[in-house]
Amino acid sequence: MTAYTLADLAALVASRAGTDPATSYTAKLLSEGPAKAAKKLGEEAVEAAIAAVQGDKTGLRNEAADVLYHLVVLLWAGGVELDAVMAELERRTAQSGIAEKAARRPA
Repeated sequence: MTAYTLADLAALVASRAGTDPATSYTAKLLSEGPAKAAKKLGEEAVEAAIAAVQGDKTGLRNEAADVLYHLVVLLWAGGVELDAVMAELERRTAQSGIAEKAARRPA
């Protein structure tokens, strides 16, 4: 297993956020605003879902990497720290999914 983590990815995105959009895809994506980052995340998520349905393990692996990358970019664009997301995930996994959903307030 690799030692590369989502925290490493978040640090990479942060380090590239202020660089030249002409030389960094991350900077270019961020310069186009949160809507563009959200669109890319959605596209990659659909591609991952299609690969999964087709039983394409390599495609799913590759698209999942794209999903994680674009999610981290969107978090950066939205001003949400990865640590906050991980804390929320930790909070939710401290109980069963059914109990957690029942405890949520109605929208």
